[in-house]
Amino acid sequence: LLMISGVKAVVSTQSTGGGDAMMRTSRKPEIMADAAYAMLSRDPKTFTGNFCIDEEVLKEEGVTDFDQYHNCPGEALSPDFFLGDDYPVPESYTSNEPFKLGGDKIAAMMSKFQPLMTPEIISKTGILFAIDFGDKTYVFDLKDSGTISEGSGEGADVTFQMSPDVFVKVVKGEIQTTAAFMSGQMKIKGNLMEAMKLESLFKKMKTQL
Repeated sequence: LLMISGVKAVVSTQSTGGGDAMMRTSRKPEIMADAAYAMLSRDPKTFTGNFCIDEEVLKEEGVTDFDQYHNCPGEALSPDFFLGDDYPVPESYTSNEPFKLGGDKIAAMMSKFQPLMTPEIISKTGILFAIDFGDKTYVFDLKDSGTISEGSGEGADVTFQMSPDVFVKVVKGEIQTTAAFMSGQMKIKGNLMEAMKLESLFKKMKTQL
């Protein structure tokens, strides 16, 4: 019998691209490994076709000590970006502050996209574009340096204006760039034809989540 199920982290899990700040508020990858092992140990006749949360799986297995998975016990954990604001806050969070996608969370997410700025992408795209979230703007240099940095966005060939929540929906594929633009959820300044080049890049971003 074949079990087909998936597991998602409830908080950010340590990655090579998040930097020290993200590492301090994230968990070790071992929590995902333990959750996956617990799922694979279950009877495939009765447990298949599930999409699970790592912490929930381990709680069902009787695990109570989640500090063992914390990179820096005592630091407030950062909820995973892509579970959404409606997901209930787990008891193991060390902060009672409501989670909103913004500030350092946006910066940490941008760092995950940096590996996509390859010479191949630069040669195919060849533009400077910016994403304006209102309080912060991030500039993607796909002309020369292949970097993602916070800046004014001045001189960008294309600037996207949208909320962080809409950006996440675009990256996750829940809404197409064109649909977001036509519905008024996204504004585009600059060359619309150049903007269409970025549809494939947004799709690649999903692989970094």
